[in-house]
Amino acid sequence: MTDNHLFSKGKNVDLIFSAGGWLMLPILASSVAAAAIILERFWVLRRERIAPSALRQQVVRQALSAPMSSTQLYELEQSSPLGFLFAAGLRNLEFSRVVMKESIEEAAAAVVHDLERFLSLLGSIAAITPLLGLLGTVLGMIDVFAVIMEQGAGKAPALAGGISQALVTTAAGLSVAIPAVLFHRFFERRVQDMVVNLEQESIKLVDELYGQRAKVSSGLDERSRMQRDMTEKVIPA
Repeated sequence: MTDNHLFSKGKNVDLIFSAGGWLMLPILASSVAAAAIILERFWVLRRERIAPSALRQQVVRQALSAPMSSTQLYELEQSSPLGFLFAAGLRNLEFSRVVMKESIEEAAAAVVHDLERFLSLLGSIAAITPLLGLLGTVLGMIDVFAVIMEQGAGKAPALAGGISQALVTTAAGLSVAIPAVLFHRFFERRVQDMVVNLEQESIKLVDELYGQRAKVSSGLDERSRMQRDMTEKVIPA
């Protein structure tokens, strides 16, 4: 009995696809593409992958202890999007704070582009699949009215069946579009939150590095002044 039930379900699916006509194929392809994008974005847009929580502290300690080599900067750049921003800034650490921030902002444009990858395609799927479904319904209704013109409107059950078949593509298109819209908005919001977090972490990195450098510089100036004062006391003018 279970096998017959499963067989009838599979048969119903086949009937639905055959009733929807050839437009069910692009709708089905769109559903597969949307599912693949959703799974891929869930995997890529993990917070710990984008902005590791302890990365800034590690980079600050390492940069203050000794200048980072090109190999270390490359490894940092490849580690995560946040590491990519940090590496861009550290390559200009010997310049002013403004130059370092500008280099991070330039790198951020590439990072944002990667974070938003495939989201425009997901939005297009959400917009197009209802139109494909509507087109299938319109074509189906045209066929129904053609039958009415040939055979008359006396066969109500046949007409009802034809109309229900014509609505199959609309239902299929909406079934793909609704989750696509929801996940598109969800991922857009997640990307926005991550971009804000990346900006905050980058600003903190710049402030901490230049703040520590300013402390070291002021300490050296104070030590130099004290040594000069002591020299003047020992050797009066």
